[in-house]
This record gives sequence, structure tokens and C-alpha cells, in this order.
Amino acid sequence: MRALGLYIHVPFCKAKCIYCDFYSLPRSEGYMDAYAAALQRDLAQQAAEAADCTVDTVYFGGGTPSYLGADRLCRVLETVFAHYRVDKDAEITLEANPDSARGEDALRRLRRAGFNRISLGMQSASDEELRSIGRVHTHCETVEALRAARAAGFDNVSLDLIYGLPAQTPARWRDNLAAAVALQPEHLSCYGLKIEEGTPLYARRGEMDIPDDDAQAEEYLYAVSALEKAGYWQYEISNFARPGRESRHNLKYWRMQEYLGFGPGAHSDFGGRRFARARDLAAYLAGEERLSEDTRPPEREREEERVMLSLRTADGLALSALKENTAEAESVLAECARHGLARECGGRWRLTPQGFLVSNAVIARVLEALEL
Repeated sequence: MRALGLYIHVPFCKAKCIYCDFYSLPRSEGYMDAYAAALQRDLAQQAAEAADCTVDTVYFGGGTPSYLGADRLCRVLETVFAHYRVDKDAEITLEANPDSARGEDALRRLRRAGFNRISLGMQSASDEELRSIGRVHTHCETVEALRAARAAGFDNVSLDLIYGLPAQTPARWRDNLAAAVALQPEHLSCYGLKIEEGTPLYARRGEMDIPDDDAQAEEYLYAVSALEKAGYWQYEISNFARPGRESRHNLKYWRMQEYLGFGPGAHSDFGGRRFARARDLAAYLAGEERLSEDTRPPEREREEERVMLSLRTADGLALSALKENTAEAESVLAECARHGLARECGGRWRLTPQGFLVSNAVIARVLEALEL
């Protein structure tokens, strides 16, 4: 059986963060039932395509999926179980904002329904920093959400953090990281603040004291070191986990495994075809199949992506698995190793934390050497 991941997009948020460029919309109770029904219809209709697959990961992302409410989330997950062959040990993740995940009873219902991993958007332990980026929760709510998740039976919890926030000092970032580690999650994602064109942050970038690239680099390297000491290993540029608690769903993306996406704005890579749903809530609710992308990438493009994604992870890149002449690429990576940016182990080339900081440049040179 082919392994398959399902991504289920819930595009609703209480408020849009100033840095966010994902497809998300203001939460409206009037849309909630209709949206859950549309997801159920979509999941049922697409199931025949996955008849020869076993679903081993399901990921509810957004937006803020927890705003859909426990009843609707359980109904959608029941539809997955009803129409797909789901592995008994499947990883089933729910993204949640801390303010919407503090109800222990609701979390118990989600856990009983089959959700077994929860990812909380902590972002910072400083309420001042949270307000500066438009987050609607407080750090106390993060602490309470994690306590409620544990009480409800979740033994796999992830926290998201952002470094390089406006006016953030190195000391504040260290405090944020220490506060997150003190909560003892199984997984941590640490992302540098990105200023995306078209976001409120982009429009206000000149008036905000945003740490520069050098400051972000220092915060990043501190996180790698501190988290390693705390028992978290870095398995991808931005992701750290206790042994065996890596995000199995996200690893599908980095390892170019198959997944199907549901909901407006959701992407899929399935059967050699890559496609994306249009960012159009009205069309999705009406059952109209509208795609913003639909391609069959040639093998050369897949190979280029394989190199790029492999060098983002701790698995690294096995040059022997590539079809191209790899001698020049090996020379490039050996040069990087002399500068402390890469290392070779067991036939695989891996970037060091310092190498991850300049990964785009390293990957570009490797691709050039491979003539990809």
C-alpha cells in the first residue's frame, strides 16, 4: 500500500497576524457548519483516488483549525475514518491557538475522536511581543492550553516560536526559549520573522525596530545550542524534537512523499501530479472544483527539489542516489565542510547549523554543480 498524508485546511482566524501571508479569513460562525460540510463532501468525493493508499498522517492546519470547534472537527475526522484506510498508528495533528484550546472537555473529545498530536502557536512568552504582531492570546493562555492538552491525554505537543520579532532583544529571545522548554513539549518549531510583501508588517517595516539578519542568526544559533542541551535534536532547519517525536506529516513534504490537500488554498502532490485549490471560499462552499495550479513536474524538476529539500534536513543528501555527475557537487560540499558549513557521514552530506544559515547559497552552488 502507498503511504499517504492528508492536509485539511481551515482558513478561519479570530484576527490576522501582521506577518501572515497564508490564506486566512475572519472567523464567522455563519460559515462554520457549511465549511465542515464542504470538507466532508470533498473528502468523500476524493477517496476513490486513494483507494490503494494507507493514510499514515492527517494534519489540520490553517488559519486556526481549533476555531472550527470540537463537534465539527470530530465530524470531519470521522469522515476521514469512514472513507480512507487509516493506519492504526497514524499521526493526527490539530493546529490551535492557545486562546481556543483551553477547554479540557473539548480537548478530551478531540483526543477520543482520534487526534493524538496538537501544535500550539505560542510564538512568544512576552505579552508585549504578542500584541506587537497581532496575536490574540497571552502567555498564560499558552500555559493553560498545554496543561489542558496534557489533562485530555495528548502526549505529543508541539510549540511554535518566532525569533527576530520587533524590538526583540537577545535576552528576551533566551527567555522565550526557556519558557517554552519549561513547558516540556515533545516538539518545537523556531522560525525567523519573515517580512512578506502584501502583509501589514511589510507596510509598517520602516517604523518597526526589526532585528537584522545578523541578530536573527545569533538568535537562531543560540536556539540550536540551547535546545540540543535540553534534549531536542534539530531534524530540519527550523524544527527540533525529542527522539521519535518529529512531525511525521511535515517530513512528508521534505521527503517528497505523497499528500492530498483539502480546502481552499490547500496543495497536493499525488500520483505524479501537483495541484493547488484556488483561494476562493465561496467556490469551495459551492462545491466548485477550482484549481490555481495543476502540473506534472518533469523528473529533472523533481530532482532539483529533492536536492534542495534533502539539504534542509538532518537526513542530508546522498549524492550516490542522484542520476547526475556528482563529482563537482561533492567538491562544493567538501569546500563547505572546510568552512564548517557541512559534514559528510555515512555517505550523506549534511549542513551544519552554520550551514543552515546560508543554505540558500549552498544549495544554489550544489544545483549549479549538478547542472540542475
